[in-house]
Amino acid sequence: MSAPIIEAAPKPEPGYDIKCFDCGNCAFVWVRQMKVVHVVPGIGEESSGPTYSVRRLCESLIARQHDLILATLAWDRSAELSGFIKAFPIGAGPRRLGRSPSMCRWLADRCATGAVDILHNHGMWQMNSVYPAWAAKRGNAQLVYSPRGAFSEWAMQHGSGAKKIFWPLFQLPALRHATCFHATAESEYDDIRRLGFRQPVAIIPNGIDLHDLPARTSGPQRTLLFLGRIHPGKGLDTLLSAWRAIQGHFPDWKLVIAGTDHDYYGSSGYLDKLKADALLLELKRVEFPGPLHGGEKLQAYRNADIYVLPSHSENFAMTVAEALSMGTPALVSKGAPWSGLETNDAGWWVDLGPEPLTACLMSVMSQPRELLASMGDRGRAWMQRDFSWEGIGLCMSETYRWLRDRTLPVPAWVRLN
Repeated sequence: MSAPIIEAAPKPEPGYDIKCFDCGNCAFVWVRQMKVVHVVPGIGEESSGPTYSVRRLCESLIARQHDLILATLAWDRSAELSGFIKAFPIGAGPRRLGRSPSMCRWLADRCATGAVDILHNHGMWQMNSVYPAWAAKRGNAQLVYSPRGAFSEWAMQHGSGAKKIFWPLFQLPALRHATCFHATAESEYDDIRRLGFRQPVAIIPNGIDLHDLPARTSGPQRTLLFLGRIHPGKGLDTLLSAWRAIQGHFPDWKLVIAGTDHDYYGSSGYLDKLKADALLLELKRVEFPGPLHGGEKLQAYRNADIYVLPSHSENFAMTVAEALSMGTPALVSKGAPWSGLETNDAGWWVDLGPEPLTACLMSVMSQPRELLASMGDRGRAWMQRDFSWEGIGLCMSETYRWLRDRTLPVPAWVRLN
C-alpha cells in the first residue's frame, strides 16, 4: 500500500482537500474536508495496542487534511495528550463500565449540529463504545465500528460475566446502527459475519513505523522474547509448558517475558501467577523484566533472536509488526492473523497448543543466528512494503469518502458480501 504522489499541487481552498484521481497527469479536483471523530477507551502507555495504532491512524488521517478529534476517557491524567486528543472525565459507577456523561453529551451535540461526517469507534464492552451509536442518531454522521479483537470466538466466550448482560442491552443495539465495520484482518471480517452483521466491512490492517535499526547488543546467550500485555489470552501458560520441554536442549538460550498485567483498573495478578508457575515447573533461564517502552522496547526486539506470540486470539497483534520492523523473525500461533509470516519467509505460523509450539521451537531454535537474521530482514522489508501508515491512512480516507458518497466506486478493500 502506498499513497499517490502529488507533485506541484495547488493550495486547497479553506475546508477542502486536494485529491489526485490520475497520478499519470496529476489532474486535481477539490474534495470537501472531512470532519471526523474517533472514540477510543484510553490513550496511555499501558492501554496496549490502541495507544499506538489508533493514535497513528488519526495522525495519518490528519496528514490527509481531515479535521479530526480523538475522544478518549481520562483514565490517567499524567498521559501525554496531543492537540487533537480530547479527554473526558469518568463518571459515577464502576470504572470498568467506562461511563462518561460529558463524552455522551459532547458527541450528541456535535452530531446534532452537523459537526461530524464520520464517527469512528474503537473497542467494545464499555459505555464509551455505545455513545457513538446514540450520538449518530442525532445527525447524519456515518458510523464506523472497529471491534479490535472483541468479536473473536475466544474473546466472546471469556472475560467478565457482565458481557452476557451488556451485549443484549447495550452493545448489540449500538452495533446494529453501524454504517460500516473496520476489520484489521480477514479473520476479523469472518468474526463480524459470524455474528450476523451484514454491513460493509473495510479490511484495513494496522500500520507500523520503521525506526532506524540500532546495533544488536546481545551477548553469547540467545533470546526467545515475548513482549506485550501479560494476559491469559496471550497463551503464556502454553509458552511456559513448551519451555519446560525444551530448556534442557538449548542451554545457550533464555526466555524473556516482558510486559505488565496492569490495565486501566490496576493489576490482574496474572504476572505473579506466571512467576509462581515458573518456579513450580522448575524453569531455568526465564526472565520477567517488566514493561519496556520507547527505545528500551525497540532494543529488546532488536536483541532477540526470535519473537514468540502463542495467543489464543488476536485481531492483529501489533507486537508482531513491531518485532518484524526491527528485523526479528516471529513465531506466532494461528490465534493471530499472521499467515503472511510463512509466505514472506519471515517466521512461523503454528497451530494452537503446547505440542505444536514445542515442536516448532525445537526446530527453529536450532537454526544459526545468520539464518534467523536473514528472515528478520525479509520481515522488515515486508513491513515497509505493505504496512506504511501513509498507505493505511489513504485506505481509511477513501473508505470514509465512499461512505459519504456512494456514487463513488467501492474501494477494493471493502467487502459488501
